[in-house]
Amino acid sequence: MPSFKTPFQGYSVKFSPFHPNLLAVATAQNFGILGNGRLHVLSLSGGAGPAPITSPFSFDTADGIYDLAWSESHDSLLIAAVADGSLKLLDTSLPPTANPVRSLSEHSREASSLDFHPTRRDSFLSSSWDDSVKLWALDRPQSLRTFLEHSYCVYSVVWHPRHADVFASASGDRTVRIWDVRDPNSTQVVPAHDHEILTCDWNKYDECVFATGSVDRSIRVWDVRSHRAPLSVIEGHGYAVRKVKFSPHNARIIGSCSYDMSVCFWDYGKEDSCIGRYDHHTEFAVGIDMSVLVEGLVASTGWDGMVYAWQLGTDPRAPM
Repeated sequence: MPSFKTPFQGYSVKFSPFHPNLLAVATAQNFGILGNGRLHVLSLSGGAGPAPITSPFSFDTADGIYDLAWSESHDSLLIAAVADGSLKLLDTSLPPTANPVRSLSEHSREASSLDFHPTRRDSFLSSSWDDSVKLWALDRPQSLRTFLEHSYCVYSVVWHPRHADVFASASGDRTVRIWDVRDPNSTQVVPAHDHEILTCDWNKYDECVFATGSVDRSIRVWDVRSHRAPLSVIEGHGYAVRKVKFSPHNARIIGSCSYDMSVCFWDYGKEDSCIGRYDHHTEFAVGIDMSVLVEGLVASTGWDGMVYAWQLGTDPRAPM
């Protein structure tokens, strides 16, 4: 299936919400510790044979890129979260020399996560190792609001798919916080793990359910109406869970990737929950996404610099 080798280490991969054959990957040199970054936009339609992914657009930064987000309103716009704390707004319809269109520099430490609003499409969120979450609008040079309750790095932030003002954040302080943008204070605090929480995501079909992944190697599924105990605890990874992602097509399916170099898919409603395990990466697997436009199409990236796109149930490394 399609693969692409980046010159740096992969950190995040996201499918375009507009074009089924486009995805983007955020990368960082020297494992993100020191050095440059590069954002690639990749096309699945180019070439033939075992590696039919081409890169029609790339953009270099002076520091590593830890995450990216596609605009939900303009098919050529992306935002990159950079290790110097800045957010770079990029337009792929312009040459690299005309980018970034804007650089936003309010975070005081590494920018770690981004999420565009799914319906209020000019709004997006960013999180940072400076313990904060910020709300932005595309047409504003400064953030609209800063959310300051976490006591350690905020690794993940994600909008609620149904409630326009609600989002969740996951932090190294071992909590997930639920927020309403109209209130500077969180509306709910969930002590979801006993170790750092690296990732969270909302269920696309059940408005009360979200999932978390932690350094403790587990994935936990929660109901905001009763969070004293998780709905489900999934233990199958050998090291920290770096990313969790609910399927956009099936309410019970969760994808995950881990420092154990694997990408897994789970049905959290089953006792034997693992429905697929892929060991195609040779270093930490740190990015995973599922296409909204093509059911069963998934992508992953890792510190081996590889980007893979494949249909669930097939071998990511097999030729087309």
